[in-house]
Amino acid sequence: MLSEIYTYKDDWDRPIDPSLDSEKTVVLVFGTAKKALIEKPLSDLQASFPLSTIIGASTAGEIVQDELREDSLVVSVMHFATTRIRAVAELLASTVDSYADGVLLANELFDDELKAIFVLSDGLHVNGSQLTRGIASVLPQDVIVTGGLAGDDDRFEETWVLIDGKATTGFITAVGFYGDAIHISHGSKGGWDRLGIERVVTRATDNILYELDGQPALEIYKRYLADKADGLPATGLLFPLELKATSDAAESKVRTILAIDEATQSITFAGDVPEGSFVMLMKANYDRLIDGASDAAEMIRLDGHTDEPIVSIAISCVGRRLVLKQRIEEELEATLDVLPVQTKQIGFYSYGEISPLASGICDLHNQTMTLTVIWESDAPTS
Repeated sequence: MLSEIYTYKDDWDRPIDPSLDSEKTVVLVFGTAKKALIEKPLSDLQASFPLSTIIGASTAGEIVQDELREDSLVVSVMHFATTRIRAVAELLASTVDSYADGVLLANELFDDELKAIFVLSDGLHVNGSQLTRGIASVLPQDVIVTGGLAGDDDRFEETWVLIDGKATTGFITAVGFYGDAIHISHGSKGGWDRLGIERVVTRATDNILYELDGQPALEIYKRYLADKADGLPATGLLFPLELKATSDAAESKVRTILAIDEATQSITFAGDVPEGSFVMLMKANYDRLIDGASDAAEMIRLDGHTDEPIVSIAISCVGRRLVLKQRIEEELEATLDVLPVQTKQIGFYSYGEISPLASGICDLHNQTMTLTVIWESDAPTS
């Protein structure tokens, strides 16, 4: 695999080299949600890589190596020697049909040589839990599924993914990697502290939470947020929700707020919050968040990797960025401190992260640092 990284803000950091363009090339693009700022660089990429698969998403901040960028575009060009590539895109009918969207996407990409899928979705017009559940219903557990939901800083107004080189809302995109030469590893960790008491979800529909312990969910949330409640839904990013199937379950997920409804006193999350689940609010612990990023990198398995070029795709939640503020680049440094020294890293701050659970089944995460590490063997392995 050959790889290059480019960045754009007002102009490219260096001239684009189209020599890596091929049917075995993936051009990965993360950029500002402000479409007017990126029309030119997106056009440049289309012209330079007409044969390549170009996918991308809007962000709540762009990542390149250990730096955070804003109102910019970051690009990774990965040219594979033998790995087969296939991309698909689907219009998201509605959040209600996200399961069916996931099933359709997975069926289009699946064959016996499929090793991994990288997914990028509109961040607002999707139920990430249902989407990943639909994907998982089709694929065997040894097919790795990672990715993320597009961001829009903390505005929650409009996100995009790339469709035919254009920044477009309301779609999900994915690229499949095929063959024995491709290696993809993953890691995902949070680092939040629990706040308050454990509560039971007594009324919810999919990703809309109405009641906790028989009380209006929004009322309870506002009580915990105190003076920060006036800033909802954005301030809710600072207080995510830990979700467990049972009170004593070892495995948990984290859910982050997308919207609130004063009339119904409900909260809409990026993923499902099933009735009967046990939940607890969480709050930031700066050092633990940075340690969580390091832990995500420690989870990466590099079996068989020697000195081949290696790319890390870092997808971290916008809530982590809002909490860490000036310390945000510490979590990016923490990942690269663990990964091989030659690692090239790009990524973005998102509205949700997609990565396998301990069981191997892909699921939606929130408020985590999620890493997808890619390299290609010099020769196919058995």
